[in-house]
Amino acid sequence: MKKLFLILMAGLLVGPSVMAQQLEELTFEKAIQLGLDNNFEVKIAINEVELAELDRSLGQSLLLPTLGATYVGSYRNEDVEQRFLNDPAPRILDGAQTYNRNFTLATIYGFNPEAFVALRRLGKLTEVSELEAKVVIENTVASISSSYYRMVLELQRYKVLRKALELSDERLDIARAQYEFGRASKRDFLAAQVDYNADLASLVTQEQVIENTRINLNQLLAVDPEHQYMVNDTITIADDIQLVDLIENAYTDNKQFLATQRMENVAYLQLREARALRLPYLTINGSYNNSILTSDAGFVLENRVDGLTAGATVGINLFSGFSVNRRIQSARVQQYNQQHVLQQYEIQMKSDIYRSYNVYTNTKRLLDIERKNYEVAIENSDIALERFRLGITGYLEFRDAQVNRLQAESRLIEAIYNIKESEIELMRLAGKIYFQNPQERLN
Repeated sequence: MKKLFLILMAGLLVGPSVMAQQLEELTFEKAIQLGLDNNFEVKIAINEVELAELDRSLGQSLLLPTLGATYVGSYRNEDVEQRFLNDPAPRILDGAQTYNRNFTLATIYGFNPEAFVALRRLGKLTEVSELEAKVVIENTVASISSSYYRMVLELQRYKVLRKALELSDERLDIARAQYEFGRASKRDFLAAQVDYNADLASLVTQEQVIENTRINLNQLLAVDPEHQYMVNDTITIADDIQLVDLIENAYTDNKQFLATQRMENVAYLQLREARALRLPYLTINGSYNNSILTSDAGFVLENRVDGLTAGATVGINLFSGFSVNRRIQSARVQQYNQQHVLQQYEIQMKSDIYRSYNVYTNTKRLLDIERKNYEVAIENSDIALERFRLGITGYLEFRDAQVNRLQAESRLIEAIYNIKESEIELMRLAGKIYFQNPQERLN
């Protein structure tokens, strides 16, 4: 891909107050990597995927039989008095003992048609969870990208304001010298002092903006707000982004669009699951039983049982108070709603792409204009400074040229940032924003 490199400044630091320090360099790629490793929203999204996987595993248990084993043992010691029809004399047993030991191994398998559909639905929900996690990752990358380049922008603005302050300081020295030698009035000297103070106040205010921007970036990276670093000084802009490619990629790679498609499939499977309640169901059961009963009293002194038991049940729901009908109707309405949601998001996605692309193309046109205007403003400022030094022009003309230069530089760097901001949004909408393969992070 052909790239247009716009060098903003060299040796940009996070804050002007730490320019003399040797700081760690934070490249754009390192910032993205650090954010994806530390950002809590990303961690939560990945954990949500694991929960969805557990739900799908739990759903798979519906297709498996259940197996249980029980062992029961009991002992009784009783005094027993018994009378029988053929023997009128009572039979008295003191301390009659009874032992009962029973072991049972039972299994049940229930075949419900809706369980198979439910398992497919849980699989689609897992896919939705993975896509939503990727949406969180992409949004995090986009936020980090914007914040990182915002830092570069604010530092460039600081450089512009510092240059303006240097010009004001030079003008103040000239005005002071002219006033002392009687070549200018005190009013001109005081005006130069006022302009210098105004430029100094702007520089101090910009330091606060830089500090807040750094804190915002640190928050996205999930690092300490006081953490300091040096950022890259280059913004790389792609100059071959085509609208038709963005639309095509959005239909295949936009994670939110794909998740919405999966939710339409989920709604369809919910309808099939409700309809499956009208189908017959089958339950198969089997057991193995081993039982031993010994008793000192009674007709049976010992009873042993060892064998298998098997059975099956076939049933069908004939009437359930119209609850199945209501569930089917509700699922059908939900399916229609999800179709509308998909259509609505498709229109929104395309509209967002068209809007962002329009900003992108127009800002690139403005960049060419602002670059030429910046060159003119620099030349005009240099001429005005020289004329002011020679006493040919007044302070108003020089200040006007200085302000024009400041505004031209500000508009130029703002145009560069706006292009990058639009590019980030376009890549996000097209599902092509830069980050490590999310599937690797979700595994």
